[in-house]
Amino acid sequence: MNPSDSIVNVLAARHPLGRLGIQEQPGAEKPMGASRREPFPAWSAIDEVKKTAGHEFEVASQKAQQKAGHIEPWSAKYYAACTFGGMLACGLTHAAVTPLDLIKCRRQVDSKLYTSNLQAYSKIRAGEGLRGVFTGWGPTLFGYSAQGAFKYGGYEFFKKFYADLVGQERATKYKTSLYLVASASAELIADVALCPFESIKVRMQTTIPPDIKGTFSGISGVVAKEGYAGLYKGLYPLWGRQIPYTMMKFASFETIVETIYHNLPGQKSDYGKGAQTAVAFSGGYLAGILCAAVSHPADVMVSKLNANRLAGEAFGTAMSRIYGDIGFRGLWNGLPVRIVMVGTLTGLQWMIYDSFKIFMGLPTTGGGGEEKKKTQ
Repeated sequence: MNPSDSIVNVLAARHPLGRLGIQEQPGAEKPMGASRREPFPAWSAIDEVKKTAGHEFEVASQKAQQKAGHIEPWSAKYYAACTFGGMLACGLTHAAVTPLDLIKCRRQVDSKLYTSNLQAYSKIRAGEGLRGVFTGWGPTLFGYSAQGAFKYGGYEFFKKFYADLVGQERATKYKTSLYLVASASAELIADVALCPFESIKVRMQTTIPPDIKGTFSGISGVVAKEGYAGLYKGLYPLWGRQIPYTMMKFASFETIVETIYHNLPGQKSDYGKGAQTAVAFSGGYLAGILCAAVSHPADVMVSKLNANRLAGEAFGTAMSRIYGDIGFRGLWNGLPVRIVMVGTLTGLQWMIYDSFKIFMGLPTTGGGGEEKKKTQ
């Protein structure tokens, strides 16, 4: 063997593509112990992890479906599954983005407190520690778990309820109106469950240092001082924020997902579980951006009212006073960070919700409308 060939062979073994570009001579003997090398071993390892995780998901899914039994669409068992899926989707995601929510609330209450989101994070981390960055995660987790349960479960219920009320033909013809009314009805109830926890969360996050240390001890303290009305003094602006938000969230999601499937080749049923959850995340993220813009002024007012409303002050008086202090421009404080937060939240919520529906053997949400017309 030529010495130069030996050098090439040694270097080729270290090349990420193995013996790329080297032609083996017919009849040439392979070195003892030589075997075919994977070109990208790291990618191969990732594929193996994905296959293993996918297999475990399938096994767990089959066990859960066997235990739950067949779930008939629009049955009590179906609504229970959707309620639990909504609880997971909203509770986990909102708790995960508590640091962003903390910065948003503080900047809404006092726009001069921090000069930027990064500076806010650094200042909170330095002054209050890592625990301070997650101030309010407890009421966030409890509150949005309760809200998500009523929101998603209620949406599925009211969507069917109103469709039966007006008839299937009208429900199909005016489906966007149906989505809007069903989501508004669900959110009206969901906010009653959320409001006490939202009140505690905002007080906890906007008081430096926080005078409320725990979720349920905070609820007890507010009730002792202000009665149960103290937990609901932000309910009207919460409805003003959440109902338009949820109407936009569900109606735009359904429309976006339907549009995505309409522009993809084939039908929704042609795509696997992974592709359908990817569509759910994409549709949810885009819907979340619209949601943030529509509901932001009311979100600012919720933060202001819970932090600054005086004892015994009428709702209208408090709104007028706060608006007089901040003006129209002040209603948009913290919008960029809320767009990032809400877009990510909404995308993840729809992905988690539809993943849970797949886990329980149910179809994913949206995109299952009329089949595309075949072109000749």
